[in-house]
Amino acid sequence: MVAEAQARACVPASKGRRGRLGLWLRRIAALGIVGLVGAAAVAWWIVGQVYAQRLYPIGPPPADLDGRSVTFASVRCGASPSGSNKRLRGWLFSGWRDVGLVLMHGSGGDRRSMLGRASFLHRAGYAVLIFDFQANGESPGPGGTDGYLESRDAQAAVDFLRRETRVAKVGVVGFSLGGAAALLGPAGPLEVDAMVLEAVYPTIEEAIANRIRQRLGPWSGRLYPLFTWQTWPRLGISPRELRPIARIGLVHAPVFVIGGDADPNTRPEESRRLFDAAPQPKQLWLVPGAGHEDFHAASPQEYERRVLAFLGHTLVGE
Repeated sequence: MVAEAQARACVPASKGRRGRLGLWLRRIAALGIVGLVGAAAVAWWIVGQVYAQRLYPIGPPPADLDGRSVTFASVRCGASPSGSNKRLRGWLFSGWRDVGLVLMHGSGGDRRSMLGRASFLHRAGYAVLIFDFQANGESPGPGGTDGYLESRDAQAAVDFLRRETRVAKVGVVGFSLGGAAALLGPAGPLEVDAMVLEAVYPTIEEAIANRIRQRLGPWSGRLYPLFTWQTWPRLGISPRELRPIARIGLVHAPVFVIGGDADPNTRPEESRRLFDAAPQPKQLWLVPGAGHEDFHAASPQEYERRVLAFLGHTLVGE
């Protein structure tokens, strides 16, 4: 006992303090690793809920519109079965103009969210196709992909409208996910005659960061890597492939970018950047007071006036 006490007495105090400090640092590092793993697990679960399929019956088109239920196949995506040949379901409304429009809903929605737009555009004489993206409504699929596989659905919808109606020109109106799908095709943006792009995220990193900030506070947006890394194991793609702002410059048609000036998901400055990256001719409208919502419902008269003027000029020559 005396020898042990003498040995401890010979250990410098500074060395003992360093040993205790090292122990605390190791403990803190271990807690940090456990916390990071836990956060990654929570993020994995959250993204799984966001990307989950949302399938349910919708039924026939409204009786007051001249429409019919249609089914068509999505464009095959390489050798992967996850995005190939899905059967998409929608409604097709005939028109007296020689022009057709494809309307595409946002994430977590279905074709019914585009009915307000379809109604006034149908009254204006346009043939209109609205449909459910795969994994939504009545269209089967493994889950959402932020516009990556949905871009195949968008191409299939444009091809189907052309075959069924024989229209001379085709335009698209896409809200959020729908607008991203119009731009993210494997061969580039859709080859159409006019594009209305509403509340489209510029990059997936910004889209995720914006949504995190709304729930956890202004500085929490820096946590977005916990979510973006999942695009590879879940979807087999890199976040670099989910950047509509890098694709909009390749559009060969007039573009109308619409955003909400109070949108927390796609902030107004992001809509302006998307507009700046688009080629001429182009237009921009930030809907006063609108968030990430149905812009037609938020400002119906002004929305109809602006969209009809844009489509009339670009597709009809009015």
